[in-house]
Amino acid sequence: MSVRSATRLACAMALLFSPALSGVSHAQSLTMKSALQRALAASPRLTAAERDIGIATGQRIQAGTLLNPEVSYELDNAYGSGAYRGTKSAESTLQISQLFELFGKRDARIAVGQAGIEVAAVQRRAVRLEILSETAIAFVSVLGLQQRITILDQQVEAIDKLTPLLQRRVDAGASSPAETGRAEVASALVKADRERVRATLASARRELAVLMGDTAPKFSTVSGRLEPSGRPPSFQSVVQAIDANPQLMRWTAVYAQRNAELLLARLKPYPDVRVSAGWRHYNDTNDDAVRLSVSVPIPVFDQNQGNILSAQESLARTAAERAANRNTLIVLAGRAYDSLQGALAELKVLREVAIPKARDAAAAIAEGYGQGRFSLLEVLDAQASVAQAQLREQEAQQNFHVAVATIEGLVGNPFSLARGSAR
Repeated sequence: MSVRSATRLACAMALLFSPALSGVSHAQSLTMKSALQRALAASPRLTAAERDIGIATGQRIQAGTLLNPEVSYELDNAYGSGAYRGTKSAESTLQISQLFELFGKRDARIAVGQAGIEVAAVQRRAVRLEILSETAIAFVSVLGLQQRITILDQQVEAIDKLTPLLQRRVDAGASSPAETGRAEVASALVKADRERVRATLASARRELAVLMGDTAPKFSTVSGRLEPSGRPPSFQSVVQAIDANPQLMRWTAVYAQRNAELLLARLKPYPDVRVSAGWRHYNDTNDDAVRLSVSVPIPVFDQNQGNILSAQESLARTAAERAANRNTLIVLAGRAYDSLQGALAELKVLREVAIPKARDAAAAIAEGYGQGRFSLLEVLDAQASVAQAQLREQEAQQNFHVAVATIEGLVGNPFSLARGSAR
């Protein structure tokens, strides 16, 4: 996937990047587009995948090379006894031999090597897609945790705003001094939750930084929105799109490679021809002669039956491996799709009922508390309900975008959301 595709992936997730959302300068804020670009540039997995292409290319080059000729020198009838003492009666032969491969064996080797390049190239695309998906998910996690801390900050602020009113009620004898401690405990518990989220955020930031090639975060925050928009297509369309995933496309190249290996195994028993030509010198007569020879192996005992059977089974296994791989991808896509649909349904309930009613109830109870009609416990409970509803909303938004990024990593393309009238 190209950088342009990475940008499309970010847009498809409906993450609208704005530095103003982060509260820091643009240099300190990290956008999804930048994170994806940096992850692609820094990933050692992608570098390793590129080296695999180079390895396969080298194997392809080697497969196409011709066999080297052989040079030999022989000295006969020398250093014996009688007439053969010394080298007086010696016969010396200088010979060059060449093995000629027949029946298309070299072409079959080249086909195996070429298919290996295609397998490595498709695998590199799969690794690239995985990196984009993982980085998008890591980015969304950081963004979601940032928003979670903001919600908790607002809850602490809402509780702390009660302190002056609570103190006036205590001074007037309308409330027990113990209620001051209760408010402090409520604030402290929310602060404790916030610290726990901050620790989780620190880990998420580090994971995102590592994906971008850094050992520690070099950004202060990430900028974006988690607002879902549009509606997802049918799951059947997702299943159909999965066939474009490089993990599945890879099996086409693997099949070609294994088919070429089977052909090579079948051709191996067919004999090759070795042709030799030499020059022979007779010392006793000082005469010269040409020596010619042709040799052909007889495939009587070894007809490569074992390797042929192995290659046949390997080829037959390819279809089963692809089917198993496809089933795994469909299961993963199904989980992500169900999570996406569940997140949208949850957001609908939260936004249409839970959040507005929780806010209305909290406002009414806060006003009634000032008039002495509600207790502090009721005020704190109402505020907690608002915060919990907002936290659930944030979690659902995050789950939505994680599911989208997961599906994009499985279908091999940006996940297309149908545009609704509200967009």
